Amino acid sequence: MAGHSKWAQIKRKKAANDKQRGKVISKHIRAIQSAVREGGGGDPSSNLPLKNALAAAKSDNVPADNIDRAIERALGGGEGGTAFETVFYEGYGPGGIAVLIEVLTDNRNRTVGEVRHVFSKRGGNLSGSVAWQFETKGLIVVDRDDEAVAEAAIEAGADDIEVEDGSTTVYTAATALYDVVDALQRAGIEPEVSQLTRVPQTTTALEADEAARVVAFLEALEDLDDVQNVYSTADLSAFAEPADG
Repeated sequence: MAGHSKWAQIKRKKAANDKQRGKVISKHIRAIQSAVREGGGGDPSSNLPLKNALAAAKSDNVPADNIDRAIERALGGGEGGTAFETVFYEGYGPGGIAVLIEVLTDNRNRTVGEVRHVFSKRGGNLSGSVAWQFETKGLIVVDRDDEAVAEAAIEAGADDIEVEDGSTTVYTAATALYDVVDALQRAGIEPEVSQLTRVPQTTTALEADEAARVVAFLEALEDLDDVQNVYSTADLSAFAEPADG
């Protein structure tokens, strides 16, 4: 799962950029409002889609005021009341990687046109069935790499653990995510990220140059307003971020 973790790190660094911050918040607000409407209310204890959306938003440090206003608007049906639907697009990117794209859209024709344009421009092909190559998992990231984190996660029922760059990534069954999060918190371990994700069953090895093209392709998809998440089979361990300046 090293390639998956690498892409998560790239996305978090990108989201920290001031220019991207507003766009990231906007995507989370849209997801929260959609979850309130689709899940049947503003109480995350009885609305699992909302609970997932809130966990993802908090992982990206979306301000609490923004979250509260989004829920209020969704419950009130007033401003921000546009109805969005979740759609998945599947295809292959440069290097033959499989790509699964999750969008929230109020206009399928507009969205598929934008997604197709990125695929065409970046050497991909928006066709083929690839969803079967991904498994829904719980993802927890802790900004520590000591044994206490691994032991607590294993005891709580984690499926897999990965230590990299001073942090610990924990994968769980989708239904066990919040049980493991609760167990970690009871042990005094506060996750930086806790959300559902799609993990590739196998990854596609890439050379450094090809990995750079794939990162540019994935970032172009992430930049689209309607795109919520991009999952791929790319192993980006060979990717080296360009030096500043």
